[in-house]
Amino acid sequence: MSEKLQKVLARSGHGSRRELEAMIAAGRVSVNGQVATLGERIESNATVRIDGREVSIKQPEDVVCRVLMYHKPEGELCTRRDPEGRPTVYDRLPRVQGTRWVAVGRLDVNTSGLLLFTTDGELANRLMHPGHEIEREYSVRVFGEVTDAMMRKLKQGVQLEDGPANFKEIKRGGGEGMNQWFRVVLTEGRNREVRRLWESQGVQVSRLIRVRYGNIKLEQGLPQSGWGELSLKDINYLRALVELPEETRTFIDPRQGESRQKRYSRARRAHAQKLQQRGQAPAQRQDTTAEAKPKAGGKGQERRGAGRNARNTDAELDNKPRKPKPKQRIATGKKRTRQ
Repeated sequence: MSEKLQKVLARSGHGSRRELEAMIAAGRVSVNGQVATLGERIESNATVRIDGREVSIKQPEDVVCRVLMYHKPEGELCTRRDPEGRPTVYDRLPRVQGTRWVAVGRLDVNTSGLLLFTTDGELANRLMHPGHEIEREYSVRVFGEVTDAMMRKLKQGVQLEDGPANFKEIKRGGGEGMNQWFRVVLTEGRNREVRRLWESQGVQVSRLIRVRYGNIKLEQGLPQSGWGELSLKDINYLRALVELPEETRTFIDPRQGESRQKRYSRARRAHAQKLQQRGQAPAQRQDTTAEAKPKAGGKGQERRGAGRNARNTDAELDNKPRKPKPKQRIATGKKRTRQ
């Protein structure tokens, strides 16, 4: 049975549908030695190459859907490679064989928080599609005065350069002075949409954190640049949102309360912190010991460690006169007597 090329490649974990369609349109994909066309259908035994490299084609029963939760820090790019050598979100992810991680949406370099990755490109494509209206919740710190009228306008909708947009929900989250925190919810993921909505009201976003995608919330204990694999229950929740069949297999031991990957991620981070502390500890212990030595030994150690002048000074301070040296004995033939 033939299927569309981009759908097969996405299912096999070679990218999202959107990314693969762009590759096909650019002539980077070939099928059986011929440059592929967008919408082309292929059989299961076809030979497919991307940028001249043959890629694997997997059947639905051979694909295990995996999903990672990643805590993106500010400063990391949502790209696989950066020409300037800056860090990317893919640098920290675990390696997988025969497939690769596909990001579910993007966060700009100055935004932190929840980012999902999956090995199922079809799942990623559907989760990003605006037609499914999956909620994304953000915690936003805004610099400037925000009135109730501005909040009503942002909920009703404003006109941006790429069309109308609005927040589904907006609530105050505290703060003092000109810096105020808000919780906002969107049902689409256009480029810098949260920032542009606030900028349309004459205020600036000084901090932006994504805290929820659908019902998947950013785990509080997950450190920045840390990742954890979602349970089978959470994966099937996401698949049900976009009308995909349930997954029955998982890489997580169901007898454990959390994934092995999450525990390993924490263990690696804790180990790195211990190594860093150990690297500083010897210097600290050496300094402490050097300061403690004169105190621990008392005057006797000071005399032994100091020079002759220091010994004289100690004797004067002690007010104890030194005993005179005994006179030398003279060797004679007579009986030895003390001179």
